[in-house]
Amino acid sequence: MTSRSVGGAVREAAVRLESVGISTGRREARLLLAHVLGVDQTQVLAYPERAVDEAKTAAFKALIDRRIAGAPVSRLIGGREFWSLQFTLSADTLDPRPDSETLIEAALETVADPDRPLRIIDFGTGSGCLLLALLDALPFSTGIGVDRAPGAAAMARRNAAALGLGGRASFLVGDWGRSLAGKADLIVANPPYIPSADIPGLAPEVKDHDPLLALDGGPDGLEAYRSLALDVAALLAERGSAFFEVGAGQAKDVSEILKAAGLETQAVRRDFNGVDRCIVARSARI
Repeated sequence: MTSRSVGGAVREAAVRLESVGISTGRREARLLLAHVLGVDQTQVLAYPERAVDEAKTAAFKALIDRRIAGAPVSRLIGGREFWSLQFTLSADTLDPRPDSETLIEAALETVADPDRPLRIIDFGTGSGCLLLALLDALPFSTGIGVDRAPGAAAMARRNAAALGLGGRASFLVGDWGRSLAGKADLIVANPPYIPSADIPGLAPEVKDHDPLLALDGGPDGLEAYRSLALDVAALLAERGSAFFEVGAGQAKDVSEILKAAGLETQAVRRDFNGVDRCIVARSARI
């Protein structure tokens, strides 16, 4: 990359990215250059004539090389926006996808009074994105995020503090709900649901960068739901609701697992691509 101007650097990087099939190459190039320069993307757009020194040009080229090799932009800049909030990522956390915002939409639709203090549990919390998005929207609620990976729980705690939500969120390392007591009004869960044999065929952005612990759902992809369903049934308040993220084609099987645990599927919500993504469940005893 020979250019020493912002505009030239973006143009050259966009050509390289688009040549390997990355259709959003120009946007990604602007985002990565802004990251290297420590400025907002608007500054990259507003000042294309701005000079880029050799060290930053080299750093930008290195990021473009890694993106071409399959690293997702979120991993390159160390963060991802989710529900209009910014989350820092680590090697222990799943990269939040827009599809998971379906759970937030579904959960908030069940809350008649957002000022009512609710207790929320988030299983497989990762970066904390689900729990913290809900707490941001429900200012008097509190929540607990649970993850099997100590590094994920630590990162979620950092994100909570950065978002000013640390006083209402706590995070612990545990095996689903085994160490929890009491009842929750809302429970959200994004467990691993990729069948083990399918993982080698995933896109490099996923298989090479997301933690295996957050992906591998066992032989049929449903192993986590079998363990999780019983814990959710025990922890869900009488009139509470639970929201489970599921993979494509899994909604029917997961609903049967939930039914056996005493949970009744109320609705199945589709994501932005029309895929069944979120099961809304309540206690079958109501």
